[in-house]
Amino acid sequence: MAGHSKWANIKRQKARVDAKKGKTFTQLSRAIIVAARNGIPDPAGNFQLRTAIEKAKAAGIPNENIERAIAKGAGTYQDDSILEEIRYEGYGPGGVAILIEALTDNRNRTAADLRAAFSKNGGNLGETGCVSWMFTQKGVVILEGAINEEKLLEVSLEADADSYEIVDDPENPGAEIFTEITNLENLNQTLQAEGFPVKEVELRWLPSNTIEVNDEEQARFLLRLIDALESLDDVQNVTANFEMAEELMTASLV
Repeated sequence: MAGHSKWANIKRQKARVDAKKGKTFTQLSRAIIVAARNGIPDPAGNFQLRTAIEKAKAAGIPNENIERAIAKGAGTYQDDSILEEIRYEGYGPGGVAILIEALTDNRNRTAADLRAAFSKNGGNLGETGCVSWMFTQKGVVILEGAINEEKLLEVSLEADADSYEIVDDPENPGAEIFTEITNLENLNQTLQAEGFPVKEVELRWLPSNTIEVNDEEQARFLLRLIDALESLDDVQNVTANFEMAEELMTASLV
């Protein structure tokens, strides 16, 4: 059952760099709206919402803004703007497939911003369906701290998880457990009941195949493109199907 994802390791390394930039208030507020819309508007019974609220508070978003975002997600707040969840697809340098999840009140603006980000960084925005067939959406439970792998394997099998990955990072140890979306809450509750330190629960697109990036210039443009996409207020998540050595990523981020 155990597995190791090179992209997951790269994603975590990049996350440490991105953490210094921080998500905008708009992105964090919209994450709350999505979580409240997709589940119940009560953080006590909606782990995704609770996680989104914690991130918003850590970033200094006022409580009244958080409450307003929850109300918007629940449909109880009078607001003229209508937010749509849209998925965009495109290609980065070297044919890397990129999947973008956005939440927007203006499709034309979002598409124009995405097209500009792609064209400036060696990629291109594609048609719906051009790369999504290369990805499968799974539920992921993220654990933090030292993990007893033998116990994790036992509990993962009991909770019908698909696979797990131990995070081999001395600074940020933990694990990621993957499952079908319909089984995510069961897996989350089972892990918590067994005393595992659950940090976050999320939905994630996983690539069925990956492209190895070895060229430094290509790596630089690719990471610059992903940064440009993630910096847009309308963008919630960006997923790509590449693998890259940590040394190359470090050099490309300089």
